[in-house]
Amino acid sequence: MKRDPELNHKIMSSIKGKDTGIELLLRKALYRKGLRYRKNARGVIGHPDILFKGLKIAVFCDSEFWHGKDFEANKAKLMTNSAFWIKKIERNIARDKEVNEALGKDGYLVIRFWGAEIEKDLASCVETVASAVRERKTRLAKRAGQS
Repeated sequence: MKRDPELNHKIMSSIKGKDTGIELLLRKALYRKGLRYRKNARGVIGHPDILFKGLKIAVFCDSEFWHGKDFEANKAKLMTNSAFWIKKIERNIARDKEVNEALGKDGYLVIRFWGAEIEKDLASCVETVASAVRERKTRLAKRAGQS
C-alpha cells in the first residue's frame, strides 16, 4: 500500500543525519566506559560518527535502511519513488566501501555497526571498540618505546 506523498515527504525530511538514536546509545556507553572520542569528525573522510583520532579508529553507526543492509532482498519492498531510492541507497553502499578503503589506506581501523546490533547487543559493540582502543594504545606504546 502506498503512502500519501506529503506524509512520506514529512517523514523522510525529519530523519537526522547525525546524533541519531543508535549513535547516542553507543556514544553514551563508550563514555561511561571511560573512552573519549570526537563525534562526527569533519576533517576525516566519511565524517565518522565516533573517532579516536590519535589511535586512528573510525566508528560508524549505520542504519539498515540508509546503508542497504540486505538490500538485494529488500529492494522490491520500495513502493514509492523506487528508482530514486534504489539509486540513492546503492550510492550509499558504494560510498561506504570507498570510505572504508580510503580510511584503511590512511592507517585507520574502520568499525561499522548496524543499528540493530547496537540496540540488541550494546555491550558487545562497546567491547569491540574498547578492545580496538586497547590494542592500538599498546601498539603505540611499543613503538614509542622503540624510538
